[in-house]
Amino acid sequence: MGHRLSKIYTRTGDDGTTGLADGSRVDKCAVRVDAYGSVDETNSAIGLVLAETDIDQRVRDCLVVVQHELFEAGAELSLPGYSALDETHVLRLEQALDAINAELPPLKEFILPGGNRAAAACHLARTVCRRAERDAWRLAKQSEINRALLSYLNRLSDYLFVAARVLARQKGGREVYWARQPK
Repeated sequence: MGHRLSKIYTRTGDDGTTGLADGSRVDKCAVRVDAYGSVDETNSAIGLVLAETDIDQRVRDCLVVVQHELFEAGAELSLPGYSALDETHVLRLEQALDAINAELPPLKEFILPGGNRAAAACHLARTVCRRAERDAWRLAKQSEINRALLSYLNRLSDYLFVAARVLARQKGGREVYWARQPK
């Protein structure tokens, strides 16, 4: 493989525009740029989860695959008309979610982000993913985008919530439940 980037700065963005994968230029504050930027942030937040050295292997294995799929999702959003994700990706996430959720007790309380560093990082990834989903839906109101991508982001945020529950319970840990504060 040749060099993808031989020079990191190009100065072409100094005018407030950025290049899409098809070569066209759009404003850096365009809805499309927000959408693929939020997907990139989700991928980075998942990288924080994976940087934890001792996390459930099933969660790790799933999130490694997810990082590659999110790169494809970003490509979809930066190249109008391109599709990479499909319903099989959504189904795989659902199956992974069902597998780890089956071992958890039913949820009876609201959970606060935390429990340990891995769980907190997973909750952060979940909230960034929710923003990515909102941004993608905002784009879908303006442009035709792959509906499987929208479902994928929705399912991924669900997976990250359940994964955070799993990670919080590692090594005898526990989840942090919300308690209504007296007035």
